[in-house]
Amino acid sequence: MTSADIHFSPGEFLAPAVDWLNANLHGVFKAISQVIETVLGGVESALLAPHPYLMIGIVGGLAFFFANKRVALFAVSMLAFCLFSGLWVASMQTIALVSVAVLISVAVAFPLGVLAARVKKVDEAFLPVLNIMQTVPPWVYLIPAVMLFSLGRVPAIIATIVYGIPPMLRLTTLAFKQLPKEFLELGQAIGASPRSILFKIELPTAAPTLLVGLNQCILLSLAMVVLAGLVGAGGLGAEVTRGLTRMEMGLGLRAGLAIVAVALLLDRLSRGALQRHSPARLN
Repeated sequence: MTSADIHFSPGEFLAPAVDWLNANLHGVFKAISQVIETVLGGVESALLAPHPYLMIGIVGGLAFFFANKRVALFAVSMLAFCLFSGLWVASMQTIALVSVAVLISVAVAFPLGVLAARVKKVDEAFLPVLNIMQTVPPWVYLIPAVMLFSLGRVPAIIATIVYGIPPMLRLTTLAFKQLPKEFLELGQAIGASPRSILFKIELPTAAPTLLVGLNQCILLSLAMVVLAGLVGAGGLGAEVTRGLTRMEMGLGLRAGLAIVAVALLLDRLSRGALQRHSPARLN
C-alpha cells in the first residue's frame, strides 16, 4: 500500500447525513426558504418601488438625519453612481440581501452576546467556536447551505447570516463586559428594574461599541453576499460572475465599482451614526 492508496473523503461520511436531512426535514427547509424569500421579496419591493431619484432622496434625507450633511452627500453620490452605471436593480437587490442578513444576524448575536457577557461559562464555550468561525474562509459557508437549500438566494442568506454573527457577538460581549460597574450599582441603588437598567443604562453606554459591531457585520455580510453570486444569489455578485464567465470586462468592471460604491455607502452610513454617538472612537 502506497501513500496514493490512502485517502480520506469527508463526503463519504457527510453524504448520508445530508441525504437523511433532505429526506426527513424537507418540510422544515422548505418553510425556512419560503419565509426568507417572502421577507427578502418585501424588502426588494420596498427598495425598487419608488423611482430611483426618489429613493436616492430618501436615503440622503435619512443619512442627513442620522449622521450629517457630508454623509448625506456621499450617500447620494454613491447611489447616483449605481443608477448611472445601469446597475440600479442589482444594487438594490444586493442591499436587500445585506439588510435581511444583517437584521437576522443581529437578532441572533445580540442576545447571545449579552448572555456571554453575564455568564462566564457561556463566554468560554463561545470563544473557540467564534475563533474557528472567523478563521474559516467565507466561501466554505456556502457549501453546507447549498447542500441543504440548493442554489439561489436562500443559501446565500443563510451563509451570510452565519458569517455575520461572530463579529457582532464578539463586540456585543465586549461592550457589556466594559460597562462601568458604578453605573450598574447606581441603577440598583435607586431600585431600577433589570429591564430599566438594560434599556436606560447598559444599552446607551454600550451603544458605540455595539455600532462598531454592526459596522463590521454589515461589511462582512456584503462581502459574503457578493461571493454568493456564484450560487445564484443575484445582485451585483451575479453581475461580476457574468462579466467574468463571459469575458465582458466592461460589465465586470462596472459591477465591481458598484460593489465598491455600495460598500462605501453602507460603511459611511454606519460610521456616521457611530461618529455621532462617539467621535473619539473614529480618530
